[in-house]
Amino acid sequence: MSTPFYVSPQQAMADRAEYARKGIARGRSLVVLQFTDGIVFVGENPSRALHKFSEIYDRIAFAAAGKYNEYENLRIGGVRYADLRGYTYDREDVTARGLANVYAQTLGTIFSSAGEKPYEVELVVAEVGESPEGDQIYRLPHDGSIVDEHGSVAVGGNAEQISSFLGQRHREGMTLSEAIKLAVQALSRDSNGDERQLTADQLEVAVLDRTRPQKRKFRRVVGSRLARLLEPESGGPESGSEESAPTDAVEDVELEGDTGSETEQ
Repeated sequence: MSTPFYVSPQQAMADRAEYARKGIARGRSLVVLQFTDGIVFVGENPSRALHKFSEIYDRIAFAAAGKYNEYENLRIGGVRYADLRGYTYDREDVTARGLANVYAQTLGTIFSSAGEKPYEVELVVAEVGESPEGDQIYRLPHDGSIVDEHGSVAVGGNAEQISSFLGQRHREGMTLSEAIKLAVQALSRDSNGDERQLTADQLEVAVLDRTRPQKRKFRRVVGSRLARLLEPESGGPESGSEESAPTDAVEDVELEGDTGSETEQ
């Protein structure tokens, strides 16, 4: 009779963590930055149907790197949680902190379960406040831990190098144009430090804009508006307010309108 193969719990968890990290690193990087009027999300994503960034609730947005089908399931679950809590109690009771706790429990349970593989995803949940001091950004790695971030955060791909780059250059009081340009500059650098050109067509950009008069603060920045914000010298207002944006440049998305089957983004 053969002796059963034994793997220590510590080694098993280390192997699961390594598996998840490698899967996340294969995805494209994304960054989340605070600016004067809110929080901006920037990622390399040529697809116009499979989004990395989505609205969860009035002031809350979701960003993810890794396997699309896995983080899409988490996004839909977050929308349902937010809708149910807002309907049962009050819309103000739906917070990024509460949503991050729900995601942490889900990811932690999946990561520690021996019967299924860990999710190859890393999430960011952000909520825009009435002022920059009230903004909240939470990063959730594959193991379900929660990291409270401030200023800037990067996930997916070579996130560690990008985070270091942003940490040295991000500052308080940046305009929307300055924040997007900094994010693109960070995403354009490869692991060797060489730079490449990223155009507006290769980017997905969204913002939580505290200056919007509507309750829903999430919107996408696309088209000519995004192209102008990326220009070295922008001729228009840089704050990114809805009133100054042309009609073809702002896209409000339905909460559960993103579908697709891409394996990794």
